[in-house]
Amino acid sequence: MKILAIEASALTASVAITEDDLLKGEFTVNNKLTHSETLLPMLESMAEISGISLEDVDAIAVSAGPGSFTGLRIGAATAKGLALAYNCPVIKVPTLAAMAYTLSLVSDSVICPIMDARRGQVYSAAYCSDAVVLEEDARDIHSLISRLNETVPEEECSYIFLGDGVPVYSDIISAELEGDVSFAGADINRQRAAGVAVLGSVFYNKWLVRNGLTAEAVRSAGADAISCFDDTVMNSDNLAPEYLRKSQAEREMEQGVLEDPGQHSLKKMQSGGPRRGRSES
Repeated sequence: MKILAIEASALTASVAITEDDLLKGEFTVNNKLTHSETLLPMLESMAEISGISLEDVDAIAVSAGPGSFTGLRIGAATAKGLALAYNCPVIKVPTLAAMAYTLSLVSDSVICPIMDARRGQVYSAAYCSDAVVLEEDARDIHSLISRLNETVPEEECSYIFLGDGVPVYSDIISAELEGDVSFAGADINRQRAAGVAVLGSVFYNKWLVRNGLTAEAVRSAGADAISCFDDTVMNSDNLAPEYLRKSQAEREMEQGVLEDPGQHSLKKMQSGGPRRGRSES
């Protein structure tokens, strides 16, 4: 079974292809280029080097959030377009769960992915083995630490943190969190499409078994012929990113700062536009 994965939820742009239990290829970039500039060229290069045509993949896994509003939309749009073109299913993979999945298989520590959500908040969750310790949410860093101190038993007070929230909040985490704290290394401390592909494969296999299907049967019939899709495995029409909080424009609208979204765009144009490579959260 071949799974194509796309990760564009934050600064990292990453694509990967797995075939059964083998990672056939992965392309990851952290150089502040916008995802609209990088994803498709990376996909083409990876397909050529790995020897797997994109039209031969069984399903497309995509990091669905939380994360950057613009990044998630670009990732979802890319996945939707490819799935529509190749008539294959899409697998919706939670960003934080994909970040933590590999570590949670090899460590007894509580795995805590944190993404900098700005405004003093992080997108966060916590996992231990196959259990969810804290559900994903947008939290103040002090609230996250408090919840962990209250929730995790004393005998399990060992943590591994990863994500782009670590450089921002590592000092606070080390000072306030009870227990042993470590931070993941450069090879695993950011989002990777390989993690999305592996967790996406787990989701897809469970869906196939639950519905008495095989990957070959679904690929042969095409996504258009499948009627048992759900909230995790779906056709391209039903894919949408998961946002844990409203966008800046929506928040300002509710506060009466903006009269309409068009005024928000005008405001950005007058200020020189958004910074390249990082959208507003």
